[in-house]
Amino acid sequence: MAIDGRRSLGVRGEQAVAAWYRAAGYHFVASNWRCSEGEIDLVLESAGGEVVVFCEVKSRTTSRFGTGFDAVTATKQHRLRRLAARWLAEQRSASRERLETREVRFDVAAVTPERGGRLAVEVLEGAF
Repeated sequence: MAIDGRRSLGVRGEQAVAAWYRAAGYHFVASNWRCSEGEIDLVLESAGGEVVVFCEVKSRTTSRFGTGFDAVTATKQHRLRRLAARWLAEQRSASRERLETREVRFDVAAVTPERGGRLAVEVLEGAF
């Protein structure tokens, strides 16, 4: 698959995962948040606002080399924790609501194409 095709699948995958969370009652906060250390795919909050969710989305055309879940290694988990801490610190410094009283959760979403162009979305809540 060409780079543009992979990029397109990645964008579609993130959109499908965001739709999954909306259907589950979550509120969208941010997508593709970037800093010098990396990127967070999706930031969401639970319907009651008590949980902030950082979701890593992995879209794969096939599971031949492992699933999207397999791609989130210990190194990637560590980086995501650092990025989440930085995101939370920025929110605090921007005088937003009291984020320090909220629970933080890290999810991983695996996305794969199905026949007919539909995307299968699997979300592992509390993945690490």
